[in-house]
Amino acid sequence: MKAQVLKAFKYQQLIDMMYIANDGTISKRRVKILKVSGDAFQAYCFLRREKRHFKIDHVLSCMPVQVKERQIV
Repeated sequence: MKAQVLKAFKYQQLIDMMYIANDGTISKRRVKILKVSGDAFQAYCFLRREKRHFKIDHVLSCMPVQVKERQIV
């Protein structure tokens, strides 16, 4: 999981991730990673609309957001 987080940070990609909080609740979040340090990272969370800190160990899955270009027919 750490490799995916670092890759998203390197290429400034938005990612959709499933995250488990300390209390056991699971949420789906879209984030843009701003800073990675050790086993955690800081990201802008579009769900909460603010900067948040996340533990890499608590990320259950993550996937880069695919931006689809609109095609003219």
